Amino acid sequence: MLRRRVVNPVALISLLALTILAFFFAIPWWAYALVVLAWFLITLCGSFFVGWDYHLKSHHCNKKSIGNWVSLTFDDGPNPEFTPKVLKLLKEHSAKATFFCIGRHLENHPDILKQILADGHSVGNHTYSHSKSFGFFGETKVLAELKQTKSVVHNLTGLKMNLYRPAFGVTNPQIEKAVKNLKLESIGWNVRSLDTTPRSEKAVLDRIINTVSKGDIILLHDTSEKTIAVLERLLVFLQEENLLSVTVEELLEIEAYG
Repeated sequence: MLRRRVVNPVALISLLALTILAFFFAIPWWAYALVVLAWFLITLCGSFFVGWDYHLKSHHCNKKSIGNWVSLTFDDGPNPEFTPKVLKLLKEHSAKATFFCIGRHLENHPDILKQILADGHSVGNHTYSHSKSFGFFGETKVLAELKQTKSVVHNLTGLKMNLYRPAFGVTNPQIEKAVKNLKLESIGWNVRSLDTTPRSEKAVLDRIINTVSKGDIILLHDTSEKTIAVLERLLVFLQEENLLSVTVEELLEIEAYG
């Protein structure tokens, strides 16, 4: 898999080699442009596809799981309308999940946070604001966002979160530094439901059940009625396939809290 620490030196060496060769041969301008374009496209894709681990190493699954387990994860909550419905369904099916929560939502709905934990689920950091421009924040601002959400949860529950889910799946050198500074475990996924897109309930469900298997981490959002409908059918499917949803820390054998 491509990594920033490999791609950047290779791109620089390639440009340097072209520059040196230009003293002896006629090197067309497009040769330089091709190297720069390749570097840019790889870096762009690596920044937006968390599964590449381009900037930051994340956990995406555990195919060596000791149990016949998967992990349901929910981003962008807590939502006062939909998160309680998710919790109700999970309880009915004896399933556990991990909720990657936005700090400002936690401040507004501390009762839901406490219910998530009381039901045996775990929570992780999904930034404070979930700003659409989060990927352009500097390290100081990224740190402030993650620290603020950690502080909200600690003040409400006494827990110090170790888990982080990149907002929009975006990573970059600034986010990498902040995550390492706080010693967080970055959690990705390998089954993306796309439940926030215009896709139908059936299309979202089919996308999951056609690929899911032991050890997978499934990305959902506790923010819509469509996801509730998908979850209800997905939990039945998992039971039929003898797959149990557990928290990500149990699946990955890591610690959710410090």
